[in-house]
Amino acid sequence: MVSGSFTLINEAIRLNLWPKLKIVYPTEAKGQIFIPAINTLLFVSCVGVVLYFRESARMEAAYGLAIITTMIMTTILFANYMVLHRVKPMLIYIFLGAYGIMEFAFLFALMDKFIHGGYITLMIGFFMFSIMYVWFRSRKIKNRYIEFVRLEEYVPKLEELSNDASVPKYATHLVYLTSANNPKEIEHKIIYSILSGKPKRADIFWFVHVDTIDDPYTCEYSVEHIIPNDIIRVEFRLGFRMQPRINLMFKKVVEDLVANREVNVTSRYESQQKNNMVGDFKFIVLEKFLSQDNELPFFERIIMRAYFWLKGVSLNEEKGFGLEQSTVFVEKFPLIISPVSNLKLQRVYHDEE
Repeated sequence: MVSGSFTLINEAIRLNLWPKLKIVYPTEAKGQIFIPAINTLLFVSCVGVVLYFRESARMEAAYGLAIITTMIMTTILFANYMVLHRVKPMLIYIFLGAYGIMEFAFLFALMDKFIHGGYITLMIGFFMFSIMYVWFRSRKIKNRYIEFVRLEEYVPKLEELSNDASVPKYATHLVYLTSANNPKEIEHKIIYSILSGKPKRADIFWFVHVDTIDDPYTCEYSVEHIIPNDIIRVEFRLGFRMQPRINLMFKKVVEDLVANREVNVTSRYESQQKNNMVGDFKFIVLEKFLSQDNELPFFERIIMRAYFWLKGVSLNEEKGFGLEQSTVFVEKFPLIISPVSNLKLQRVYHDEE
């Protein structure tokens, strides 16, 4: 049960249904994980339940309701599995009817024990559901803000910046994590981060994308040289049970590219180039914070505040992607989803005497 909780939470994290948490791998065997935060939560919950009920006989109502709720959820999930595998509708209806009648009969029989401790089960379930809903719903709200642009429109500007010796070099290799599934697109905020204000000049710009797929243990990557030795996109395809150790995986990718003579990672500084020294790598993580210049509906405002609170107590982006803190720079920018559109501000003129 305990190890099963770790597995379920890990899969929920990979599917973006739960805040990121620290995951420990005790052995090299697949599937063996340990999540300290969930272990602490289980300990506190168990102690709280024991102190509340005091006797095992008083836990019957909560336990029975938990079991029948689990049975109903399993039936619904298996019915969805049958739909996805295109089982005949008549067989699905027979399955739902047979198991549904039995399980709901047990549920109604247990409802009289709701006030005797059964509500504890629903409270725990509602707590877990609330976290998942806030994390899922906030992602939908944030997607309204994300703006993608065509990368090809900015390739000449990036190439020009890379060759502009008048701009101080920010890093030899500048690496951005992008959420763009389309390799021909990039977030506007990344382009803004590179080109606007004080430009971030680099010899090679790397755009790294992590795609989570249904196969649990897939671990592969692909490389697209947009401009050879100048702009490169790396896409990792990881199963939902694979931990995104981007720092380690990215090093492996660079080693493979160097071995195949597809990229030159030698520093462009003359003093270092003579000694064939490898240039520095700098990861840029764009971290959002909720701007005050938002005019959100009440419910969405509550959702976003709860999301940023969860984000504050969960694992940060650089640790979540397995990046070394010494090579990471966190750049914060405001999240403006619904800007204020009706600001009443009137200019006052003073008469000159």
